[in-house]
Amino acid sequence: MLARYTFLFLLLFPGLVISQTARLQGKILHENNPLPYAHVQVKGTAWGAISADDGSFVIENMAKGQYELHVSALGYQAFSRSIELQDASLDLGSIELQEDVLGLQEVVVTGAMKETFIKDSPVKIDVITHQFLLRNSAPTNLTESIKMINGVQETVACGVCFTNSFSINGLPGAYTAVLIDGTPLYGNLSAVYGLNGIPSTFIERIEVIKGPNSTLYGSEAVAGVINVITKDPARQPKFGLSTMLTTHGESYGTLSFAPKVGKWNTYWGLDWGYSNSFSDENGDGFSDRIHLDRYTVFSKWSMERPEKRRFNIFGKLYYEDRRNGVAEFLKNRAYRDIRGSDYYYGESIYTQRAEVFGTYDLATSTRMWIDFAFNNHDQNSYYGADLYKAEQQVGFTNFIWNPQLNKHDLLIGLTNRLQRYDDNTVATPNGADLQYIPGVFVQDEWTIQPKMTLLLGSRLDLYQGSGPIFSPRLNFKYKTGDWTTWRLNAGTGFRLVNLFTEDHAFVTGQREVVITENLNPERSYNFSLNYNHIFTMGESQGSVDIDAFFTHFINKIIPSYDTPGKIIYANTEGYAQTRGINISLQQQFRFPLSYTLGASFLRSTQYDAVENGNFETRAIPFAPAWTGLSVVNYRFKKAGITLAYTANWTGSMALPEVFDLDPAGQPLSTPRPTRSPIFSVHNFQVIKTLAKGKLDVFTGVQNLFDYRQVYSPLVGFNDPQSQPGFSNYFDTAYAFSPIHGREFYLGVRWSR
Repeated sequence: MLARYTFLFLLLFPGLVISQTARLQGKILHENNPLPYAHVQVKGTAWGAISADDGSFVIENMAKGQYELHVSALGYQAFSRSIELQDASLDLGSIELQEDVLGLQEVVVTGAMKETFIKDSPVKIDVITHQFLLRNSAPTNLTESIKMINGVQETVACGVCFTNSFSINGLPGAYTAVLIDGTPLYGNLSAVYGLNGIPSTFIERIEVIKGPNSTLYGSEAVAGVINVITKDPARQPKFGLSTMLTTHGESYGTLSFAPKVGKWNTYWGLDWGYSNSFSDENGDGFSDRIHLDRYTVFSKWSMERPEKRRFNIFGKLYYEDRRNGVAEFLKNRAYRDIRGSDYYYGESIYTQRAEVFGTYDLATSTRMWIDFAFNNHDQNSYYGADLYKAEQQVGFTNFIWNPQLNKHDLLIGLTNRLQRYDDNTVATPNGADLQYIPGVFVQDEWTIQPKMTLLLGSRLDLYQGSGPIFSPRLNFKYKTGDWTTWRLNAGTGFRLVNLFTEDHAFVTGQREVVITENLNPERSYNFSLNYNHIFTMGESQGSVDIDAFFTHFINKIIPSYDTPGKIIYANTEGYAQTRGINISLQQQFRFPLSYTLGASFLRSTQYDAVENGNFETRAIPFAPAWTGLSVVNYRFKKAGITLAYTANWTGSMALPEVFDLDPAGQPLSTPRPTRSPIFSVHNFQVIKTLAKGKLDVFTGVQNLFDYRQVYSPLVGFNDPQSQPGFSNYFDTAYAFSPIHGREFYLGVRWSR
């Protein structure tokens, strides 16, 4: 009898289940355009879905009842809604997501080397997303993208080849660690010659920490960290094309694919750049803008693994033919045959670079993973008649263990870095320089109470010739209200100077390099206080963010240009300090208007020891007294048109002392101005969205008011005793603002 009832129950049970299940569906949109890859989750259950290319989603076999639906997408404000399932099917229709300009829903990794929401991070992190960049400007690479971050500037090292680096809080670019997905790939040689080869195409977001972060990221993280997070292949359109032309004869573009190969989601891309138009508006005989051919091939593979474990591999090949000089050097690509000429001055830089890096989560109960990276950088350059050939290989592994102990979130890591450098200068007189740098770090994120978090960390690295270097850190976060957060940060940074890989002033121009002593590692001590408040005003939402910071340096190495014809390098016998305040204001209205305003006030001072224990003070060159940023964006929804205005203001900065020549070719008795003027660069862009969000046509103008620095960035170019560029007084170090003027551009972006 029991068997009979059991059989009847099993026979009827499927029908009973089917009669009690329901189907939930809808479509996720942004400004009436489909939004793919949005996460739809029924809170408190395992039911969920990801929206398709047309924005639609379906959740099957749900039990009837009342639920809370949660929708989220990277770069958009989260959406929640109560639903009640009574019938067999419920169609929610269209769910409109608003762009998250404030970034409250962004997940960041840089501050603690693990994922956390930006609002929960004990470390202050600035985030710029790919959507934000495209909506407000048309950057083609990382160098152009960082102009949208308050307190971060591009600095130009050479007025001929326009090599550049990133300055945080007024410190030179060599003090900023540039990471890709958390791996240090751009130190030393590539910090000068590789940054332009990071296309904006594969950038998901840029995370910036201001202040020393050597505890997690080692050397170069003295001023701060710029971490480029690459795109998730699973979230990319199957095909993408972007191209842009400018009135300066430049063209840029990217072609991308995102096929699925077995268990792997993949993302492939080809990025290119071209500029070959000579222009000499300032009359110094040299082109005002760089000439280049640039190609980047990249691919990212992400495996689908159980329990969302990661296995990502990213590869990139980069080639750049970069050149500039006098017209005879550039005309009809004559440089290819006359590189190294001692008659027609030009700088020709061939760069080849290969990168492989990734992350692998171990299949363990406690979270463990390995970060790995390898890169090879090869450079063949001529600066006038001087040949500079260099190559650098860096191998890197990071083994990380992330145990959880009650209120303590621990991070324990073992780092191995092997780097090889060789060139044809006196930097490697006995052959290639090979260094193995092991390190260990420990970090404890202690949630004392829901509103109070303490982050403690320390790192120990062993450098050949310098011995062990210890770097501690402390971060304290306290929420005085639901929407008000204070963060206190203190830490140390260190940097081993690789002079000939970071500063190529020794080969550009005709200055003699003088190194007066063995250069010891630089050390820094940093303190900062951050205040962040989220506010609502009517139906708008905004944030106020204020940073006050102070950094003290010992063994600071600052090149001196005060002696004509020489660059003198030495550790300062005194010390150096930078201090300042960063202020940012953002607001996003319910109607499609948003704005960002930012200002940084800086004081960067060097204290040189003089007689009787006194110190002589002077400003550190190329550190502006203040900078400003403004971004305003408005969208006409029905017309599908977006307007964006951006501007960067730069205050006065100390400049090197350089002397122009008189008609006889001798230096004048008085130098050029040693302080720069205040200047600003303004940009405007219009985007028209077509084909249900699949096609964007964009146009705009950069440097709207045609600002250019009055002086040429070059000195000694007009010596009557020698050919241009070959004078003993020739120097390229007076570049502090744009050289080329107003530029219009037109482009399209298409995906499917």
